[in-house]
Amino acid sequence: MKVKELAAKSLEATQEIAEQLGEILHAGDVITLEGDLGAGKTSFTKGLARGLGITRNVSSPTFTIVKEYNGRLPLYHMDAYRLEDSEEDIGFDEYFNGNGVSVIEWAQFIEDYLPEERLEIMMEYTGENTRQLTFKANGARYSELLNEIDG
Repeated sequence: MKVKELAAKSLEATQEIAEQLGEILHAGDVITLEGDLGAGKTSFTKGLARGLGITRNVSSPTFTIVKEYNGRLPLYHMDAYRLEDSEEDIGFDEYFNGNGVSVIEWAQFIEDYLPEERLEIMMEYTGENTRQLTFKANGARYSELLNEIDG
């Protein structure tokens, strides 16, 4: 498993890293976002959406579980927080194997449904506006992605 750590000194820097990633994603890519409440998971997804050419405002899918956005590739933005202790499969495979990019916040709550190959991103506070982003590539495809991300 390849690991890459990047320091983001502002919200804008976090979104720029995410936008750069969004520009190189392919259909079927799966990204998980972990971090405390307010760590910047949705902000990261906004930058990723820009990289996918999505112009609509991206917001947290907390109450809808999945929000879909259209751009160069569709973005399936999921929030699994409300699925803790749930045995419900909402058709994750259709998203993960579909023609878009899946981004899952609070992915630990649906661990059993996640594909083995994916890009895991841990977001940690290092200051009021700064974050440490730790990327873990599970699979060759995601190792290649990490080679293309500047920090």
